[in-house]
Amino acid sequence: METRKEREGNFGVWGLVGIFVLVMLIPAARAEEPIDFTQYASCTFSMASEDKDFRFSSFECMGITRSNHENKVFDNMSVLDVGVGRREGEQSTSYSLAKYLDRDGDYVVMEFSEIRREGTWKILYGTGKWKGAKGSGKHVHVGGGKPIKPGTGQGYVRNTGTFELPK
Repeated sequence: METRKEREGNFGVWGLVGIFVLVMLIPAARAEEPIDFTQYASCTFSMASEDKDFRFSSFECMGITRSNHENKVFDNMSVLDVGVGRREGEQSTSYSLAKYLDRDGDYVVMEFSEIRREGTWKILYGTGKWKGAKGSGKHVHVGGGKPIKPGTGQGYVRNTGTFELPK
């Protein structure tokens, strides 16, 4: 039969083993990092309704990104953005999903929600180095040119916020 002292000693050893196992098994996340990039794209629109009081369409945009931060996150990534939008009078809203592909072939998928040319983004999924990534931030249209042909639009947007990658 164990004495009280032996039970206390065993408890201490098993407690240390438990803490060690938890520390080893719990994945530690890296610290949040800033994200700040400009996305340049050309878009095509498929209009479903062109009424002056109510318009809605689907769109597909392709382009490239440039980082505005010294960490160069999201620098020189190819982007494919697909979504839907509507305009009622002067009020516009849109929703889209964008795939950002880096030079290694890894990619991250982000969700965008926008009202009046400003909105939010959130990381939904990633592969390779982006697997398990989390992050969110703000999205704003910065500028654009005259459409190069009917049914298209060219412009650029800025995305800022924070993200983190698992270790």
